[in-house]
Amino acid sequence: MSGEVPMGGSELRALTSVRGIAAWMVVLYHIRLSVAGLPDAWVKFFAKGYLAVDFFFLLSGFVIWLSWGPRLREGGWREVPHFLQKRIARIWPLHLVVLGGAVALAVLLAATGRANPAEYPFGELPLHIFLLQNWGFTDRLAWNDPAWSISCELAAYLAFPLLVRAVDWRTLPSWLVAGAAAAFLLILAAVMANQPTLGHDIARFGLIRCLTEFAAGSAICALWLRWRAAPRLPALVAFGFSATAIAGWAFGLPETLAIPFAFAGLLLGLALTAGLRGNPLDAPPLHYLGEISYATYLSHFMLFVVFKLAFVADAHAIPPLLVGLYLAMVLACSIALYHLVERPAQKWVNALAFPRRHSAELRLG
Repeated sequence: MSGEVPMGGSELRALTSVRGIAAWMVVLYHIRLSVAGLPDAWVKFFAKGYLAVDFFFLLSGFVIWLSWGPRLREGGWREVPHFLQKRIARIWPLHLVVLGGAVALAVLLAATGRANPAEYPFGELPLHIFLLQNWGFTDRLAWNDPAWSISCELAAYLAFPLLVRAVDWRTLPSWLVAGAAAAFLLILAAVMANQPTLGHDIARFGLIRCLTEFAAGSAICALWLRWRAAPRLPALVAFGFSATAIAGWAFGLPETLAIPFAFAGLLLGLALTAGLRGNPLDAPPLHYLGEISYATYLSHFMLFVVFKLAFVADAHAIPPLLVGLYLAMVLACSIALYHLVERPAQKWVNALAFPRRHSAELRLG
């Protein structure tokens, strides 16, 4: 979940915008069963909102390869500490702030006899502080549930320099790069072959889900770099491939196989068309939603817990007007956290140990 994709001084704004849309799909996924009178068709649609995280993982691999792949390859291991500092600055401060809020809430609930130890296990708190909770050390989501994916992202960041040293996508023919991306996604499908959905048993499968999709995203970036000069035909093929995978899912292909391939094609198609004039995803409001999307993603879950405690009598039948109030609160909280916590903390951490350098660092967090 990281930021803007630069391209020769400009930006692939469409990808930033899509990240904002995906973050709000996760928000709607988490509240879908609480909205009074929501039609079943919409409940079923939002029930698949967790799949937005798979798009995040692919996009993150794309973004990190674009920003850091050649740089780590050419700069060697001396660039690794700077890379890790940048990534930790991107994800950790806001995570600590939101987790601190969750701890304060848990203490308050414990003091009033309403705490659920399964939701707020203080013995596991050190794992959550250091974003290690989804590395096989726990068997369930706890504290701030969405942070499981940030834990997995941290593992992908640590593994990324090894991927860069192991393979340079720039030196391989396109068919082999595409084949490698497919191989990563096939590994995921094989590991989760007996699971009903990609969101099943996140504590067990979330890490492999992230690592394989992140690696595939890096290969997709390499393809985009080759094809961006003449994007129309490759984009058409990519979107067609994505639509075919979605159709296969509709007709019985496992979600664990079809969706990662569908999102891989979608990501490539969106990247190839991002610079075309008149792209609706370039709209400033959508772009801003993408800029603040990490704050949206990380804060909305705990905010919903607090919202229900403060305003809701029946958590399974929240009136639409109150739902609208909650969504407005998510937006306002996202804006405040982005400008008052996320960006200032990121700049502060980046300035701690290394001199600032010009880089293609993204804000797609």
